[in-house]
Amino acid sequence: MNKATDPAALLESALLDALGPECLLGEDAKTLFSTDVYGEGIAPALVVRPQSQEQVADAVRIAATAGWAVTQRGGGMSYTGGYLPTQTNTMMLDLSGLNRIVSINEDDLVITVEAGITWQQIWEALTPRGLRLPFFGTFSGSRATVGGGLSNGALFMGTARYGSAADIVVGMEVIDARGRRIQTGQAAFHNGRPGFRQYGPDLTGLFVHDAGALGVKILASLRMMPMPEAADYASFAFATQQEATQALSAIGRSGFCEEAYIFDPATTRRSLDHATLMKDIGRLSNVIRSQSSMLKGLQEGAKMAMAGRRFVQGEVYTLHCVCAGRSVDGVRDDRRGVVKLALDHNGVEISNTIPKAARANPFEPLNGILGSQGERWAALNSKVPHSDAERLIVATEAAIDPYRERMAACGVTMSFLYIAIAQHVFSYEPVLRWFDEWLPVHRHVPEPDFLNELEEPSPNHEGRALVDEVRSKIVDVFAEFGAASNQIGKTYPMLASLNPDSRSVLRALKKELDPEGLINPGALGDFSA
Repeated sequence: MNKATDPAALLESALLDALGPECLLGEDAKTLFSTDVYGEGIAPALVVRPQSQEQVADAVRIAATAGWAVTQRGGGMSYTGGYLPTQTNTMMLDLSGLNRIVSINEDDLVITVEAGITWQQIWEALTPRGLRLPFFGTFSGSRATVGGGLSNGALFMGTARYGSAADIVVGMEVIDARGRRIQTGQAAFHNGRPGFRQYGPDLTGLFVHDAGALGVKILASLRMMPMPEAADYASFAFATQQEATQALSAIGRSGFCEEAYIFDPATTRRSLDHATLMKDIGRLSNVIRSQSSMLKGLQEGAKMAMAGRRFVQGEVYTLHCVCAGRSVDGVRDDRRGVVKLALDHNGVEISNTIPKAARANPFEPLNGILGSQGERWAALNSKVPHSDAERLIVATEAAIDPYRERMAACGVTMSFLYIAIAQHVFSYEPVLRWFDEWLPVHRHVPEPDFLNELEEPSPNHEGRALVDEVRSKIVDVFAEFGAASNQIGKTYPMLASLNPDSRSVLRALKKELDPEGLINPGALGDFSA
């Protein structure tokens, strides 16, 4: 096609003029960004990495004026098609260039950051100041970004007490499809500064967990807190899933913990293998540094090395807890409360190696994007009230049962993660695992030494198709329960599941912010239907 009339060439030329050649990425980026952790999509025709907030606004305005779709990628850790294009004429924004801290206000306990900064970068900036975020990151926080976390419901570190990323944000700046720079929170007002989130309707909440469908986040202001003065850990073994999940709910409701989560037997076994033990021994220096004194650090490190992770026999569920607070006495009391609740549900206290090691080094390299044997994985997530947890688990297991024979034949296995959130919510995460050829992201993200120890599996088309089928059934179960899910992306039927009146309001909001439906088409659901 003649470049003078080729839409891609015309848009590329306009972007080059506005942003400069350093902002346009090449074919390798297009290939990498055509996949997420789970699947493949259509490669974007153009990939742009803006270096400033103004360049984001310019790129969105230029692409939308030309009638092109715009998707946004942060750390690229989606496994629900969150940023994958649905059409060829797509410009993808790689927001990793927006990785600056704008301000740290220690008096007001508010940090303002660009949307492409990672949770690890914030942790490293705040720790020397004796500060942190209440919720302070995800398992993937060495790459996962604040913008992605706010769009997709990031949770884990600090979640049992403080909730998710949505619960700590006090304001944002978002670029809509018209190129408008929308401020939310107190900073949106004349002479206002970020601090309080609600003054009139909560505009910040409109853009939280929107899967990037309503606009492009460029800036966020987050609450900070003093770093806890003390921390302690507890782990327990349970003979049955029901006992473990009931204990998790009781501990979650109590508010004793910053983190409380269950590993199923398969995950527990993976956490006990020799390679993991050796890695934990390598973490001893981190454990020592994370304690309040050198003596306590040496004592804890010695116990950790001796215990290793060979503390569980048989098929058991393990529950892991982190208590943290302003004083040693207060944390000790919280831990006692945790122990009592666990023992009341027939738990047996075991070595607390797992939560201690996780807290000592919360942001590891993302070798876990593949399994320890090189297998791929695909997670799903549901969040329900504690009182619905047991019924949801039973219904999900029943939906999986008819597939178990085929799963065994195709080498598809499952594991489960259970998390307590902000005292009142239970998170249930089934994970499918299977051996299959790797996607570009699997070759790009892990450390080379880790990849060198693995052999890439052969293509497993039958297993992949079966995983798709089982995932779809599980998503249907979650929808029947009215469950909320992380990473809505293009996987969960969020829009279709809304009641009609609520759906019409969301459609009207989408129409106002994105009249032509160009911002991340397909995210949240089909707004064109």
